[in-house]
Amino acid sequence: MKRSVLALLSIGLALAASSCGKPAAKPAETSNLPTVRLLTDATGIDDKSFNAAAWRGILEFYGDSWENQAKKGKSYDVVTAQTQDMYVPNLKQASDEKYDLIVVTGFTWADALNEVAKQYPNQKYMIVDVDWVPNPNVMQVTFSEHEGSYLVGVAAALKAKADGIKDPKFGFIGGIPDPVITKFEVGYIQGIKSILPEAKIVDYYANDWGKPELAKAQAKNWYDSGVYAIFSAAGGTGNGTIAQAKEYRSQGKNVWAIGVDSDQFADGVYAEGKSAVLTSMLKRVETASKYALEAVKNKAFKAEVVVLDTKSEGVGFSDKNPELGADIVAQVNAAKDKIVKGEIKVVPTYAEAKALPGFPQNLQASDKQ
Repeated sequence: MKRSVLALLSIGLALAASSCGKPAAKPAETSNLPTVRLLTDATGIDDKSFNAAAWRGILEFYGDSWENQAKKGKSYDVVTAQTQDMYVPNLKQASDEKYDLIVVTGFTWADALNEVAKQYPNQKYMIVDVDWVPNPNVMQVTFSEHEGSYLVGVAAALKAKADGIKDPKFGFIGGIPDPVITKFEVGYIQGIKSILPEAKIVDYYANDWGKPELAKAQAKNWYDSGVYAIFSAAGGTGNGTIAQAKEYRSQGKNVWAIGVDSDQFADGVYAEGKSAVLTSMLKRVETASKYALEAVKNKAFKAEVVVLDTKSEGVGFSDKNPELGADIVAQVNAAKDKIVKGEIKVVPTYAEAKALPGFPQNLQASDKQ
């Protein structure tokens, strides 16, 4: 498979949520644009994060918006699988209905896609966060999450330093352990350690993408024990971290949540112009959706592995929160420039990270697929 890195411009992010039902049939094509169905896990496009970004890319490709989904049911639609045993049936249904492109989000779809793609060799598929489904009709898009996570780690550490936090502690909440979520965690910690080498790190995995109550309970525990900022890469589960941070900041406690995938500033708003989300690691999944659709439209679709990194603006950080401050934003951008130039190397695996001086040796992160 060809491996490529795209030089893409940064895409503005807008937060919102919507619900959707299962369509009865393939939308009728109304132009020369391809038709597409997005298939998601149980968290759906209401996760305000990963799936929401994939859906937003589809909307933008067709000139629609979250508030005005005029071409839904005509050119594009979405189906949410409430359980994993629906993955194969949902893929087969979409394939039988002959969409020009079928998009699935996340590594939990890999086995089902690998099975179904072989049965429908003429159907085009795109999967996000996977590079081990080598079918000739599957485009795979991955991200350098460790690089974007490094940046939010730098931002959190600089903010703790500016606030004069003594013996700072930072937390990470993951969804289900796997190499992708490991990239989030180890990148975040490397960013923190680059500013505060002695910072303490705690981590927790919920083993679920859709249970915010688990993250909220863990966040409360940690904030009560002195953890300053928590970064969650856990889909809808991570919304519990933001909820707890909002609650505590509204009470005057100096704690922070860090958003993921989409800019989650709005989700953390607890007072006029104030958000409990200090920054967000931007993983521009919408870029993947649009890239695949453009390839189908231009008859250039290939079974390639596309890597979206800092240089291609595939990952980054949000500077929307004014409490981050111009000085910290400038320093984080300086770190970003050094990553792009190769002057800062962020390692993506726990095995590599453990070899770094002072890196935690007892994390729950996993490099195993």
